[in-house]
Amino acid sequence: MFRHSRRRATPDTQDPAPAPAPVPARRRLPWYVSLPITLAALAAVLVAAASLHLLPGLPNPFAEKTTDRSQPVLLRSIQDMSRYTAASGNFQLVVDLDREAVFLPSGLLGRRTLYVAAGSVEAYVDLGKVPGSGVWVSADRRSATISLPHAELGQVALDPKLSYVYSQERGLFDRISDFFSGNPGNQQQVEQLASQRIQNAAQSSGLLQRAEQNTRDALQQLLRSLGFTTVDVHVG
Repeated sequence: MFRHSRRRATPDTQDPAPAPAPVPARRRLPWYVSLPITLAALAAVLVAAASLHLLPGLPNPFAEKTTDRSQPVLLRSIQDMSRYTAASGNFQLVVDLDREAVFLPSGLLGRRTLYVAAGSVEAYVDLGKVPGSGVWVSADRRSATISLPHAELGQVALDPKLSYVYSQERGLFDRISDFFSGNPGNQQQVEQLASQRIQNAAQSSGLLQRAEQNTRDALQQLLRSLGFTTVDVHVG
């Protein structure tokens, strides 16, 4: 009889482990795709370095250039002035212009503007209005009498550096209108109102009387320096 013997399995006789799956290779982008991406990244780095002044020799791509294409100034006329500017007043005020609709709320239609205005007004005596009979000189040229006209006020000159819109509240319809038209008339309206207020203030500020007195003193000093001992200058 043959005896069958069962043989134990040993570690050396175990089945082999399965092989790992192969790692797929990375696909490289084609050159016509990778090249623009590389150039764009390089350009972004250069732009950032130039804007932050990291590279002094590299120009700033965000720098602005101003070109003045205005036409040359044309001289239209020349006027001989006979005015003696004897005084000047500087004024400042805040214009509060509120325009409201009659039947609509201000949130829909209305405008309130606070405008800071600074301007000057000159007071002068027009020597060209002195008639021939308004000047009398004695035979020995020692005495003189001059009759001057009353002083006048010039136009208000608003200072563009010191005049500005401080705040402005607008309704919905006004905002839409300004978006399409720019509404330059509102700026002109507050400027005209400011000029009128300054003109009225100059009229009652004593500026005219100061100009007349200064003109009187200037003529007296001038004639006395020419040898006149008695100089009478009156206004009116």
